[in-house]
Amino acid sequence: MRALFVAALGALLALPAGAADEPPSWKEVVASRNNLKQIGLAHHAYHDVNNAMATDIVDKGGKPLLSWRVQILRFIEEDDLHGAFKLDEPWDSENNKKLIEKLPKVYAPIRVKAKAGETFYQTFTGPDALFGSGKNPKFPGSITDGTYNTVLVVEAGDPVIWTKPADIAYDAKKPLPKLGGMFDGNFNVGRCDGGTFWVRRGFDEKTFRGLITPAGGEITDWDNLNKK
Repeated sequence: MRALFVAALGALLALPAGAADEPPSWKEVVASRNNLKQIGLAHHAYHDVNNAMATDIVDKGGKPLLSWRVQILRFIEEDDLHGAFKLDEPWDSENNKKLIEKLPKVYAPIRVKAKAGETFYQTFTGPDALFGSGKNPKFPGSITDGTYNTVLVVEAGDPVIWTKPADIAYDAKKPLPKLGGMFDGNFNVGRCDGGTFWVRRGFDEKTFRGLITPAGGEITDWDNLNKK
């Protein structure tokens, strides 16, 4: 697992081949890609320490209080900010609400404007997704489709307050949620193996749905996403 971290970290700030020939906005795409890589590394580092993936912080009754984005703060070099939260209080308590404005750079919107403290980086949640109420996912046991073949974090269509336990609700029987709010319907995906992938508008929906499910048994191919 640590070999994965080292390999991913080495590529963290590297531009894709040919990026210098792309329009200036490609640098923004790469900046977001690097944010996703840092978030992915933080998830793996958190798992190393806790033997489980980072999920929303909940109270004794299972009610969500704070987002997984707060949970991994110590693994994105935000120890002081993590320590400022009262983890047994909800995101909008008197103490925690004041910390919304301290949005870490790794969660900050790129290219588009959003309200103060909002982020587009979200996970899929629901019965068919990796995350959701009552779930306690682990690497790699909960991801029988393979970490390379499963979405970890994605650029959502609409932003949410970064501390709030709010992500993209996914239901296989309903239309695919809106994605790509930062890049006009195109978006980056952070995979469970720590890598990223660029998805263009008009992507193949069936293929993408297979990548959302961690244990659906689908045979998927990232390259097919952009071949619709």
